[in-house]
Amino acid sequence: MSPPASRLDAPRSLVVVLALLAPMAALAQAPLSAPEAQATPVSSLATDETLSKLLTEALEARPELRQVEAQEKAAQERVPQAGALPDPVLQVGIQNDGFGELMIGEMEGSYFSIMASQALPFPGKRDLRTQVARLGAKAVSAQVLRARLTIEAELRRAYLDLLMTRERRGLLDRLEAIWKQSADLARIRYETGDGAQSDLLRAQLELNRIRQRRVALNAEERTRVQTLNRLSGRPLDEPLPTTTRVRDLGIPELGEGEAAEKDAMERSPELAEGRANIAQSQQQMALARRERWPDFTVSAGVMPRGGDFPTMWQANVGVNLPIFSGSKQNRAVAESVAMADAATRATETVEQVLRLRVRERLTALSALRETATLYRSGLLMQSAATAESTLTQYRVGRASFASVLEANSGIVRDEEDFLSTLVEAQRLAIAQAEVSLEPVAALGGGSAGAGGMPGAGSAPSAPARGAALSGGAAGAAPSSASSSMSGM
Repeated sequence: MSPPASRLDAPRSLVVVLALLAPMAALAQAPLSAPEAQATPVSSLATDETLSKLLTEALEARPELRQVEAQEKAAQERVPQAGALPDPVLQVGIQNDGFGELMIGEMEGSYFSIMASQALPFPGKRDLRTQVARLGAKAVSAQVLRARLTIEAELRRAYLDLLMTRERRGLLDRLEAIWKQSADLARIRYETGDGAQSDLLRAQLELNRIRQRRVALNAEERTRVQTLNRLSGRPLDEPLPTTTRVRDLGIPELGEGEAAEKDAMERSPELAEGRANIAQSQQQMALARRERWPDFTVSAGVMPRGGDFPTMWQANVGVNLPIFSGSKQNRAVAESVAMADAATRATETVEQVLRLRVRERLTALSALRETATLYRSGLLMQSAATAESTLTQYRVGRASFASVLEANSGIVRDEEDFLSTLVEAQRLAIAQAEVSLEPVAALGGGSAGAGGMPGAGSAPSAPARGAALSGGAAGAAPSSASSSMSGM
């Protein structure tokens, strides 16, 4: 069957096809050229001016931090209260002979009385109570440090999510350009009788899917910006420009094993709070033992009798008798011993978990570093070379149109996985700075072909993500930096 009259003649169509294939090859190779893939990172989250400004504003505006600071102030105000003497007691009274009339000044046994008494704890109790309260305030101070570290980590992670979302949008732009070129190529080949109509329909379908994913990415970006503005106390819809690129962040350094552990032990708010709790429990144990000793009460008073009767006075010293110490004071000692042991065990648990988390992060970071090296040193360039080779084979009729499109889309998938590797490495550094006790997410396969995203704890499974990247089933909306660009 002869082609329709509207179709182009063969020589002209060949020129047009070659003209369209050249930009496709350029689009495939542009983001993955050897100099850029192997370039030394030129930026860092630590030097990002926008992030530094957001951190400053967050520490000034977050109500969560003001809340724990108020709790710390309340705990400090309890310190002088704990060591203060009990309030003295003032008594004013009258004693009268008979009920008929007031006999003060007429009867010897009738008088006014003014009495004052003061309770005096056994020596050492007040100091111990002050120490207990002071150590309690120290434990609350560790909670303030935890709040600061958590606020900074939350904001850094949210900023990293925004950077990754914008990187994904750039990758989507690159993929859209490839599909536009592919649609034009499919249309020309169909008109010249060299291609199938299904190729043209597939290209048009993928362009519409890209438009759909762009809507989702734009909504995600707005959400990321609103989250950052909330975390820093800004108006929710205030624009937030960024200049840092994820591809330039590189892999951070967390130090050597022993040094990293020592640093975490020194900075951990949970360990600081645990040590304060241990010291407080020990002081409470000493106080419970001291409570076995009796407290004293001193009192004095005067009794004016009026008339010619001389004024009387009295002074008293009282002492409480701990006759129920077997069921009271002794039990308090046993309780404080148990509480001190519990605080010690809890702190040991925190220390063990913290050591584990540091080692986990170091191990995961080492794997991510190797993965990033593989991407930079060969995988990205191999992906581009594969696309170029497939394109060459397609020119001579030895490869299908679907193979060309799959190879070109694979370039974008590989770069997204590479960027996700860098993001996960930055997340490990954020967790280390936060001295987090949260477990490290399991690393993915590190292969775009398998659909894995290195270090993405919340990423879909490999088959699900691979289907999403290939433009198949629609996935769930991305929720973090580890979410994939569905359908890319």
